[in-house]
Amino acid sequence: MNPGKPHARSAFLQAGHVPRKRFGQNFLVDPGVIHGIVAAIDPQPDDNLAEIGPGLGALTDPLLERLDRLHALEIDRDLIVRLKRRFHPERLIVHTGDALAFDFGQLEPDLRVAGNLPYNISTPLLFHLARFADRIRDMHFMLQKEVVERMVAQPGSPAYGRLSVMLQYRFHLEKLFDVPPKSFNPSPRVWSALVRLIPRPAAERALCDIATLEKVAAAAFSQRRKMLRNTLKAQFAEDELAALGIAPDKRAEDIPLAGFIALANARTKAELLAKVHPENNLKEPV
Repeated sequence: MNPGKPHARSAFLQAGHVPRKRFGQNFLVDPGVIHGIVAAIDPQPDDNLAEIGPGLGALTDPLLERLDRLHALEIDRDLIVRLKRRFHPERLIVHTGDALAFDFGQLEPDLRVAGNLPYNISTPLLFHLARFADRIRDMHFMLQKEVVERMVAQPGSPAYGRLSVMLQYRFHLEKLFDVPPKSFNPSPRVWSALVRLIPRPAAERALCDIATLEKVAAAAFSQRRKMLRNTLKAQFAEDELAALGIAPDKRAEDIPLAGFIALANARTKAELLAKVHPENNLKEPV
């Protein structure tokens, strides 16, 4: 940050803003962490970047030192007034409203997205953003550490689950660094972490039907300690699992992403055949 600019923690104290719990406001006040986030993003002057939840501008300020302009999405009207007073409108383009309902398609393509996300909306927001993957270059988010660990978890890990499968299908994920509670004001009760998400190429995101993948993953992880022969018995017979190279006595946490893609494709094929030959689904007369 520029020498004459206020320390993030002192700037927070001077702002006089009371954090709103309903918006999940925990403001970054650690200059070292802020520097680390900006370094990870490595913004270039002509980048098309949108910050979600700029708050009091702790990250906004150093980003604008390196960018020609920045989009900002903010729901808190008091903070919007502050942002508009502090930054020139041609450099900070403020969008008012809920990021969960925002149409990111209205922004220019090759979009970069960053932010210290409210933990209470982080997961649905990631899936909302996934809808615009064709227009996004990358994303850098501060999230609850436990959520990040679930996102990047590999098969065999207790953290590996439905969230891991659904996000790893859409993105290349990388956990960058942990952040302690004291780096925020007010301090959350848990540690946070910065994660990088890069959308997979369109071809990789078309390997299976996403809705079917969601259903299969949800069923498989519905009872983590049970074997797939039990959790997926409504969708697959044991010999069908074996034919896909998936042992029926395995648990969901043992199955890699490729296995779930195979399951989703097999299910989609079975449903299409059922539509073409509905007589095969008729129960035998009693």
